[in-house]
Amino acid sequence: MKILFLNQAFWPDVVASGQQVTMLAQRLTERGHQVTVIASARGYDDASVRFKRRERWNSIDVIRLSTFGAGKRRRWQRGLNFGSFIVACAARLAFLPKQDVVIALTSPPLISWVASVFVRLRGGELIFWPLDLNPDEAIAAGWLNENSVGAEFLTRLLTNSMHTAKTIIALDDFMKQRIVAKGIAPGKVDVVPPAPYDSVSFDQQGREEFRRTHGLTGKFVVMYAGNHSPCHPLDTLLQAAREFKDRTDLVFLFVGGGSELRKVKSFASQHAANIRCLDYLPHEQLSALLSAADLHAVVMGDAFNGIVHPSKIYNILKLGKPFIFIGPDESFITKIISARDDRSMSVGLRHGETAKAVTAISDFVQQQNGGVKSFDHNSALSDFTKFIAHIEALDTGRSSLGPVTERPDLAASETQ
Repeated sequence: MKILFLNQAFWPDVVASGQQVTMLAQRLTERGHQVTVIASARGYDDASVRFKRRERWNSIDVIRLSTFGAGKRRRWQRGLNFGSFIVACAARLAFLPKQDVVIALTSPPLISWVASVFVRLRGGELIFWPLDLNPDEAIAAGWLNENSVGAEFLTRLLTNSMHTAKTIIALDDFMKQRIVAKGIAPGKVDVVPPAPYDSVSFDQQGREEFRRTHGLTGKFVVMYAGNHSPCHPLDTLLQAAREFKDRTDLVFLFVGGGSELRKVKSFASQHAANIRCLDYLPHEQLSALLSAADLHAVVMGDAFNGIVHPSKIYNILKLGKPFIFIGPDESFITKIISARDDRSMSVGLRHGETAKAVTAISDFVQQQNGGVKSFDHNSALSDFTKFIAHIEALDTGRSSLGPVTERPDLAASETQ
């Protein structure tokens, strides 16, 4: 089958959406499919980073587009970057032949609508894979008025692309509920969580080297790694760090990028010297980085339940590391916490519960033993088997509506 991915980020970009596309694309090429990816030639978080415009990587044809790199500090800059990618993508699609399957993500927002126009004109089937929902995210963040003409227009584009899609892959049940509430048939939407990164595994040697390099040896490290955005409000975690400001044996490490990273650095300089910040690190350092933490922090804003899906949780689970979650009472992460056999490995808190966060962190410091507890990866974490079954169902003309029965040969190949 000819399969096309549309997403702003792809390998070697380090952001989550690029990682997910890269892993799924590799699995599909291993199964003999002809895969093409259209992405940006600029780094998602750092526009000064440039990638090859055209290359064949691991049997995947990669087409990267020239786009604006106006920055991300202001909304108009983000809009300019997103708009330039959409225009460049539409122009490139005009010269691309029919694809059997087009898989559109949500970076930039509503690239799925461009994909829906392409399949209507050229043929083929659309699979919509929203790693977040827009304009829902923009509305929840206060960037867009829900009753504005712009919000209504963007919502129409989103629902139009959803109606065109043969299948929609939601990341959790809460996201599926939001999609169905837009008038989409429930049978069209299936839930497939993101997969943990293939390259991630617990690395004791890397842990020790990373901690030594960054002056963390002998310290208890609380780590928030990933996107720093209004969707993941860090106030409670920062206030907890402030309560520990006199503890020289405890460090709060914030790793990644995003618009809210400036606030973290400002808070650290004013209130808590035990807060440190690092930029995104290369892929080859990811296992060492995540292994270096003694306690991970996962955060999701209350208004973003079913809109965003912090996929970092799956890497944390794969590593068997403890974590603290700050977010809504009911979410896919609280379900994970409830289902875990060892409740001592994770704690769920609400935003604003700083005192409870301080107590939880103190408890983790006291129970630290330097070890890593195992987690049943095969039964609990996604390996894209179900997603691939949806894709390959289209090749045989079988309907992908409703649950897809996993093929024994596929399940076997994905777990080896």
